[in-house]
Amino acid sequence: MKKMAVTLLAMTGAIMVAQPALARSEAAMIDAAAAELAPNDYVWADAAPPPAAPGQPSPVALAQPVTLVVSLPLQRAYVYRGDVLVAASTVSTGRDGNDTPTGVYPILQKNKDHRSNIYDGAPMPYMQRLTWDGIALHAGNNPGFPDSHGCVRLPTGFAKKLFGVTTLGTTVVITDEAVVGDRLDRSLLQTEASRANAAQIAALDR
Repeated sequence: MKKMAVTLLAMTGAIMVAQPALARSEAAMIDAAAAELAPNDYVWADAAPPPAAPGQPSPVALAQPVTLVVSLPLQRAYVYRGDVLVAASTVSTGRDGNDTPTGVYPILQKNKDHRSNIYDGAPMPYMQRLTWDGIALHAGNNPGFPDSHGCVRLPTGFAKKLFGVTTLGTTVVITDEAVVGDRLDRSLLQTEASRANAAQIAALDR
């Protein structure tokens, strides 16, 4: 039964109906399915919050924050709601010479109809900017290996869903570590931030 559930989850753009707070077993299923995804596939189980009752605060405002972790060696993106894994996707990051930089980034800008300012107006649907010098998340081709100019390309369905659950300031971690597990490894937040700071200091010393 568990194997069958994981297989269903691994279908292209599959959506699993779930409660707002996933049980650990459900998060473990997403983690297992993520390892088997083919290029352009994703799994999504982050349930939309119910509408607010009259006079009550929006459930969106009360929801636990989203964190996105991109693993360069695995070519995967993992979405956590609070500390719980709720979605995963294949990605295509920067090819040799255009490496996607590791670090901890806030989302600086969002534009679902963005076009590149650098590459002849190339479409970058559901763009979420991580740096002002050209690194962003966006929908794009995922051949199964690093092939971008430095951005993180996402399957279109996943990029659209991710765009809908993030806000300006949402944390994105890009790491050269293999991410494993159904819970957010919070040490990545410190490790990647430290690496980014060290790189900035080294650049100033040149």
